[in-house]
Amino acid sequence: MGPVDRVNMTKSLRLLTFLAFLIAAVAQAQQASLQVDPAKTSVKFTLDAALHTVHGTFQAKPTVLQFDPASERMSGEIVVDAKSGETGNGMRDRKMHKEVLESERYPEVSFRPDRVEGPLNAGKSSVRVHGMFTVHGVDREITVPAEVEMAADHWSATVHFTVPYAKWGMKNPSNFFLHVSDSVEIDLWAGGSVAQPTAHSPAQ
Repeated sequence: MGPVDRVNMTKSLRLLTFLAFLIAAVAQAQQASLQVDPAKTSVKFTLDAALHTVHGTFQAKPTVLQFDPASERMSGEIVVDAKSGETGNGMRDRKMHKEVLESERYPEVSFRPDRVEGPLNAGKSSVRVHGMFTVHGVDREITVPAEVEMAADHWSATVHFTVPYAKWGMKNPSNFFLHVSDSVEIDLWAGGSVAQPTAHSPAQ
């Protein structure tokens, strides 16, 4: 191999390296679809009461979130079936659905994230997620801390926040014999698959 050939090969390797970095940067900036898998998503709530602590669960519905790393914007929603709420006590659950949640009238609870505050990198990240939380038919603007783990083909997130349900217009089920807190603690574990966009799909 002559000197000219070695120079040309060096230039070609540099060009290939530059193209590889360029492709990686473009891929990172593309919007990704985060599929919310109900089988990998759970919602638990904790309500303090005078004599004991009430624990319960809700079931999530399959939905999709869109995330654009370049702008840190999100769209889509996580939807919970309000009618699925249960605490293991039939009488208490009927009262919760009829008098507190009014789940026949408001059958869904949802969170619609619109932006991520903090870098969301491959692997584990601690961020804050801003969006609209809808419960009992009313939108509330909230920002919640989230522990997120991102991989090439799957994702997961853990979120904890407090819902001051009485302050937000829902009935406190306390009576003369039993007093319960005016707020409820929510723990959300969400997860699913990641669908990367095709090369011709522009980020929103």
